[in-house]
Amino acid sequence: MAQLALFPDQDAGPAGLRYQPEFVPETAESELIARISELPLQPFQFGAFEGKRRVASFGFRYDYALRKLQEADPIPGWLASIIPSVENFGELPEGSVRQILCTEYDVGVGIGWHRDKPHFDKIFGLSLGAACKFRFRRAAGDKWQRFTLPAEPRSLYMMSGESRQAWEHSIPGVEQRRYSITFRTMRDDVAETGPRR
Repeated sequence: MAQLALFPDQDAGPAGLRYQPEFVPETAESELIARISELPLQPFQFGAFEGKRRVASFGFRYDYALRKLQEADPIPGWLASIIPSVENFGELPEGSVRQILCTEYDVGVGIGWHRDKPHFDKIFGLSLGAACKFRFRRAAGDKWQRFTLPAEPRSLYMMSGESRQAWEHSIPGVEQRRYSITFRTMRDDVAETGPRR
């Protein structure tokens, strides 16, 4: 699939960003939302700061107090069943996805500008329940170069290359409750030597 196949101007979006609408059907979306709702979701912890979004991690989680990856609960079967299609979309070998984060965004909740931790490599996000504005920015002299991807329900995006390394991303407060499932691969040196670094 071409990068950002929905957009006529390929240069408008960050290199390495791919997007697939309707990645899962509505029936699967409803089942996934029900499963996430049943998880013991906890407010996102950023050191002493507590975020408004609620999360559950599987495989690994990043401990902001210790500043390193820690093992988390094993990836459950209902999430593991999605991984092959995600890896296929990313043209990755089987077993590449090692970490999953389930997130609930209540009305008005978003996420500030950031890059995912450097321990991870490729990042995939499955949007569920509501659309969001997935915003990108990178410094261009004394200004910002910006791009917004309208992430529709049931769509999947992948960040690799520049979109992952050179651009920051954020989501403004959502207008309806939204869920997301983030799938992450590990950087090669982390995958080979283990997470506790």
